[in-house]
Amino acid sequence: MSQNKSHSVLIVEDHALMRKGLRALLESWPGFTVVGEAAEGKEGIRLADDLQPDLALLDLSMPGTNGIEALREIKRVSEGTRVLVVTAHKDEEHLFAALGAGADGYFLKDSDAEELRIALDSVLAGQRFLTPTIATKVVARYLSKEASPADPSVYDLLSVREREVLKLVAEGRRSKDIATHLGISPKTVERHRANLMKRLGLHSVAALTTYAMAKGLLEP
Repeated sequence: MSQNKSHSVLIVEDHALMRKGLRALLESWPGFTVVGEAAEGKEGIRLADDLQPDLALLDLSMPGTNGIEALREIKRVSEGTRVLVVTAHKDEEHLFAALGAGADGYFLKDSDAEELRIALDSVLAGQRFLTPTIATKVVARYLSKEASPADPSVYDLLSVREREVLKLVAEGRRSKDIATHLGISPKTVERHRANLMKRLGLHSVAALTTYAMAKGLLEP
């Protein structure tokens, strides 16, 4: 990363101590300027819209608008903003939901400062960053039977509506939101999701998300 350019950063994190720690760390490094802080998702979206930062550090667990919804909206109102999720969630469902919503990186809070610097440089360079322990899980999921159905032709047999539901589920959207978006009932969405899992031989939302990624449905 060029030392001549100062990258503007927005921090969206509900814990004040964590926000202050991230600000202090970033401002101790050349090339970063913290231009805003938000303690909840709605405020983070507003600031992203107003400030158009180069980078947003975003927690997933916040009051009000949750991190996944905030992430999707930040990407919508500020298309040039790279988003690094900074979270304590190590499970695959949060990871895949974040990636589906447009995250450029996924960083665990128990990682060290050196790894954070690598994460920042990676996403600002246009690369996808995953904390190594999380990356290991992703590889394992791709190599697992659950993520790789034996019959690749099954996807070709899915209806247009089933593919729409698959994509929206993989983006981390709730059944109610999917229903509103498609003009169908939440029960119909749940039925489509159950049918997808049965037909594809998958057993979790995380597996559906991985499958959708493998089919290129979540490509930026």
